[in-house]
Amino acid sequence: MYLNWPMHGANPQYIYEKTNVEMPVNAIDFSANINPLGPPPILSDNWDDLFQTVHLYPDPYASSLKEKISDQYGLCPKQLLIGNGAAEIISLLGRILARKKVLLLQPAFSEYEEVCKINHCDIYHHYLSAETGWELNPSNLEKDIRQVDALFLCNPNNPTGIFYPKQVVEELLVICKKNDCYVILDEAFYDFVIGYEDMLPLLKKFSNLIILRSLTKMYSIPGIRLGYAFASEELIAKLQQFQSQWSINGIALRVGELLMGQEMFLNKTHSYMEEEKKRLFSFFNKQQFAYSTSAANYYLLRDTSFTDQKELLIFLLNNGIIARHTYNYPSLDGRWLRFAIKSKLENQQLQGVLAKWKQSHPSSL
Repeated sequence: MYLNWPMHGANPQYIYEKTNVEMPVNAIDFSANINPLGPPPILSDNWDDLFQTVHLYPDPYASSLKEKISDQYGLCPKQLLIGNGAAEIISLLGRILARKKVLLLQPAFSEYEEVCKINHCDIYHHYLSAETGWELNPSNLEKDIRQVDALFLCNPNNPTGIFYPKQVVEELLVICKKNDCYVILDEAFYDFVIGYEDMLPLLKKFSNLIILRSLTKMYSIPGIRLGYAFASEELIAKLQQFQSQWSINGIALRVGELLMGQEMFLNKTHSYMEEEKKRLFSFFNKQQFAYSTSAANYYLLRDTSFTDQKELLIFLLNNGIIARHTYNYPSLDGRWLRFAIKSKLENQQLQGVLAKWKQSHPSSL
């Protein structure tokens, strides 16, 4: 029955439809991991100017945005691919991995497996354990890596929010390079990590590394769609062969340029996230909920008195709180729910509904 449930967060009307719950008027969507501070002011300040470009064809090579991103990170523009969201780049990677063997570290973003299935890849799984805090030990992967051509690693992980330090990633890259295995490092949420260790310098040592990034999450622009990838010049050229002409619209390209160097916005977001996580996690401890110690803008949550969290999910939906189910995350299988960090008021409303749940289920306290 859960196979027909939505595979992604957002668009909450579909989860209400599939669960046969009537959607409350003022429901709050915690299923989409978007910065609750909204887009930076620089976008609204320049919106009229952006509109003036709608009659122009976009640059099919995204040259200006490539230059800005490359300058900011000190890499060659030929090592960079701009995409219609990171999702487009994942689809392009599926094309070059067609019929190859791919290892997924689970739990993981469901799009990896979907793209691999479409491209007839042989898919292998390595399951990280909640009992060890989803710890990643590269040496435990060596046997699996010998069998495959590519490995997907989401860092911080989606859906757990667990962040793996640079040393762990480098250990993994060494093993993969020795076994001619690509590492696709998805950093869609890296800019939410306080004290993030820059992985881009690793591109100089490891030609088997591909780094994906998204502007959608931090800058709250899911309706615009913009992401990019860094890799070797040779690999970027392969990916570009499969990319459709004008896949990124002109407004998105201009928005990307405006968003480069928004350090004040990033710092404001970090301060806000740190404060809200401290408040939320303290509440979860008091109410005896289990949660993931996330470094990102989302986290996993469960009532440990229940294996399957469906009853809690439905309770939340009835009370206007939309969580992300985990039935399509191998190794989670519905035992957790994922929540985004929202505004302070919305987070307080979530706490109120969860407290109400505990009151109606005293055995779970």
